[in-house]
Amino acid sequence: MPHHVLVAYATRYGSTAELARFIARTLRDEGLEAEALPAAEVTDVAAYDAVVIGSALYMGRWRRDAGRLTRRHRDALRERAVWAFSSGPLDPSASERDIPPVPGARRAMERVRARGHVTFGGRLEAGAEGRIARAILDEGRGGDFRDFDAVARWARGIATEIETPESL
Repeated sequence: MPHHVLVAYATRYGSTAELARFIARTLRDEGLEAEALPAAEVTDVAAYDAVVIGSALYMGRWRRDAGRLTRRHRDALRERAVWAFSSGPLDPSASERDIPPVPGARRAMERVRARGHVTFGGRLEAGAEGRIARAILDEGRGGDFRDFDAVARWARGIATEIETPESL
């Protein structure tokens, strides 16, 4: 039987949702059953063997919904394999070096004993609402810095680890 994986995400402008759906699709391509859901909509994790939790970084912080998910389901998540990702730098830095988790992500990871974390580049494009987003765009710092090849490699690594019998 294939393992069931939840990819839960917290997003503001949709970029992290796209990454989460891509991760779920990659896991399915590797033979797992995977679905992506907004973190705020997750009511139970009992049906999943593993969970990936991702959040956009906004002003250097994880979105509240991702942290709430780890608090609400802490005990159940500790019984599963959990990984975390952040999405946010609006420059190529995430493709050039490992970026450690921000404090909120680190606390969430410790809470659920996550196995690992990665930071991917983010995306902020014209039309984004909000004062800060507009200021960033006005400074010319917007764009799409997501590296889908790196995301796919990371997701395939998770699939390999899940498929290792003694891993879960």
